[in-house]
Amino acid sequence: MGNHTAVSTFLLWGFSSFPDLQSLLFVMIFFSHATILAANVSIMVAIKLTRHLHTPMYFFLCGLAFSETCTTMVIIPRMLVDLLSDSKTISIPECATQMFFFFGLGGNNCFIMAAMSYDRYTAIHNPLHYPVLMTRKICFQLMTASCVTGIVVSLCIVIIVFNLSFCDSNIIQHFFCDISPVVCLACDYTPYHEMAVFMLSAFVLVGSFILIMISYVFIGSIVIKMPSAKGRYKAFSTCSSHLTVVCMHYGFAGFIYLRPKDSGSFGEDMLRAVTYTVLTPLLNPIVYSLRNEEMQIALRKVLDSTHRFIPQMVNKRTLNI
Repeated sequence: MGNHTAVSTFLLWGFSSFPDLQSLLFVMIFFSHATILAANVSIMVAIKLTRHLHTPMYFFLCGLAFSETCTTMVIIPRMLVDLLSDSKTISIPECATQMFFFFGLGGNNCFIMAAMSYDRYTAIHNPLHYPVLMTRKICFQLMTASCVTGIVVSLCIVIIVFNLSFCDSNIIQHFFCDISPVVCLACDYTPYHEMAVFMLSAFVLVGSFILIMISYVFIGSIVIKMPSAKGRYKAFSTCSSHLTVVCMHYGFAGFIYLRPKDSGSFGEDMLRAVTYTVLTPLLNPIVYSLRNEEMQIALRKVLDSTHRFIPQMVNKRTLNI
């Protein structure tokens, strides 16, 4: 590699360009993260404790909530530490691990949403045979397939990226190890590598989106043929939360990963990345709870139980003292 200097660690530049805003960003992102964790955990607990929510739709929703919680845990805690720390270094193995888990979980999210759309199609198209068509075993298989697909695609991306040679600059113009800011530091990144990474990203984003759209095309054709307006409204209302989340998720992620990039766009991409690493996970549980009456009732029960449990624990401790 001539006079190039091999790189052993990276520097996550992140929000260092905005030194005056770092304290404010820390507070905003910290409370957003706390809200994401509380909301997703509440959804998972509500589904687990409410017997009539033990259906395929809520099984997938619980899986999505867990996966999104893990996705944020991969990115946000490190981001918060870097906002307060002067040392923002990350080793190459740590960077590869972060990239693997982020894209593995992100791919898992995409295919869980595809499974959710298929579940809605099955429920609307064949309601009488729905319990037979969407058994616990089939739901588990779909969830497992989503997870395995995400892991395999992510592993392929990480192998391609971290088999490159990194030299000279070690500054990643991002707050986490995203693909484009990392590969731009490589000495031997070629159009073939770029095409391979693009095809893998497109397989996850475009592939899962096509599966979702196929399900909704069939759902639309069924709903249109329904004789009553009430039936049509009920059918569409069961899909509205999912459609809203799909639009947010694929809108933000597709704009980042499926368009041409140049080194001058990394600063803009970093700010846009906040939408799908912080804002989307924050909005998703809100959308599912606000637009779903069953979930609202279950969450109220969980909150009521929590409010009763905490005073009981305090009283027990007081009596023991």
